[in-house]
Amino acid sequence: MKTFFRLLSFMFLAAAVGVGVLDSIRSVSTYSVDMVSARDAWVQFFPLSLAMAESAIAHYIHPEAWRLVEIGLSVVPAFAVLLGLSLLFWMAGYRRPRALGRFSA
Repeated sequence: MKTFFRLLSFMFLAAAVGVGVLDSIRSVSTYSVDMVSARDAWVQFFPLSLAMAESAIAHYIHPEAWRLVEIGLSVVPAFAVLLGLSLLFWMAGYRRPRALGRFSA
C-alpha cells in the first residue's frame, strides 16, 4: 500500500509540474499572470465527474453548498491543488526509518 501511495504522489507531482509549466508558458506569452483554476482543469479533464459531484453535494449537503465549493475551486490554481494532493499521498505512504536500521527488532 505504501508503494501505491508513493506512486500516486509522484503522478500528482508530475501533473502539478506540467500544469505549472503550461501556466508559466501562457503567462509569458500573454505578458500577464495567467493560471488555470482548479475548476477549469476539472471541467477540461473530467466534465462528468464535476456534474456528479455537484448533484451529490446538492443532494446530501445543501443546494447552496455547491456554490461555495465552486467559488473555492475557481479561486485556487490547479497546480496548488495537485501539489496538495501529492503531499497528502506522500504523507500517507511515508514510513519513518527505524532507529537502528534493519537490525532493530
